[in-house]
Amino acid sequence: MPTTVLTNSAAWLPADRADLVVGPAEVHEPGPGELLVRNRALAVNPLDEIKQWVGPMMYRWLPTPAVLGEDVAGEVVAVGAGVERFRVGDRVVAFAVGMERGRRHRAEGGFQQLTVVREDLAAPLPAHLPYEEAVVLPLAVSTAATALYQRDHLGLPHPSAVVTPTGRTVVIWGGSTSVGSNAIQLAVASGHRVVTTASPRNHERMRELGADVVVDYRSPTAVADLVAAIADDEVAGVLAVGTGSAEPSVAIAAATGARRVALASPSVSFGSLPRRGGLSGAGVRTIARLVAGNVALQVRARTRGIRARYVWGSSLMTNEVGPMLWGEYLPAALAEGRYVCAPEAEVVGEGLEAIQPALDRLRAGVSARKLVVRL
Repeated sequence: MPTTVLTNSAAWLPADRADLVVGPAEVHEPGPGELLVRNRALAVNPLDEIKQWVGPMMYRWLPTPAVLGEDVAGEVVAVGAGVERFRVGDRVVAFAVGMERGRRHRAEGGFQQLTVVREDLAAPLPAHLPYEEAVVLPLAVSTAATALYQRDHLGLPHPSAVVTPTGRTVVIWGGSTSVGSNAIQLAVASGHRVVTTASPRNHERMRELGADVVVDYRSPTAVADLVAAIADDEVAGVLAVGTGSAEPSVAIAAATGARRVALASPSVSFGSLPRRGGLSGAGVRTIARLVAGNVALQVRARTRGIRARYVWGSSLMTNEVGPMLWGEYLPAALAEGRYVCAPEAEVVGEGLEAIQPALDRLRAGVSARKLVVRL
């Protein structure tokens, strides 16, 4: 630890379904292979909002008071034993995994001034890249990489600075989402043609990120239009992002002969659930739709020889995908300007007190942007 005295504060989730409360927090020492980062920018994700809203239905292992948050960017203020890639003073962007099972929940949560992060889930920031722009990446790019590269999902070849075309196509339903915007770039860097969906106002942005064909997901002919655009190409796999994406993605796989679908979102929205504990009619109906919808989806997929599996974005920290993404690909791609921080960041406030309003706004609906708080 540095010789200067550090103090910390956090935006605490004090109890299930409560609003965040800013208060003092312990300064945690980084362990072996870890960094202590003074956060300069944070981003909010649907996982944070859902955990706050539904309580123990999500992340049942996470006790309260809790520190949520996955996306952090800032300066290294201490390093643990064995750290080789970073030193004190380095600018970094990192994936905070404090919400995950088996982690030091309070030390590694993102919504605080000082967060412990894993060295192998951090990337150095070039001088030209602001914290506020880079912080949109961690959870989104990690989830996209998990879906595309893990062997139990699409299993694509890894991205490279020198792209070798594979002659295959990847379908991404939900290209303007945070995960989709990163998946487009990664799939193209892996040598694949990308066809995707987005609302018309985001079509040009999808093409700028590398998509070859973009279809309006709200069109009644969206599935048919994508299948027609694929033509006789071999489809390496389909990535489904966003509520309602699973069913059309399986339909596309069935029509094109694809054998793998990666599901990055649940089939139903939790938006109808009341923000209170105990049973409710809305809660029972939501869970029933979730279970019934998933059973029906799996039956349709399996009868067509399609493997459809849900993606857990943090699973890359247990296999080769994490080191590949955070240690090998992203540092050079960001430094050389080959990778775009997407979606676009929108700074919605300053200080930990701004995180709760950001979560409230996220719940109300945000499209093709990532809400960021500056510290």
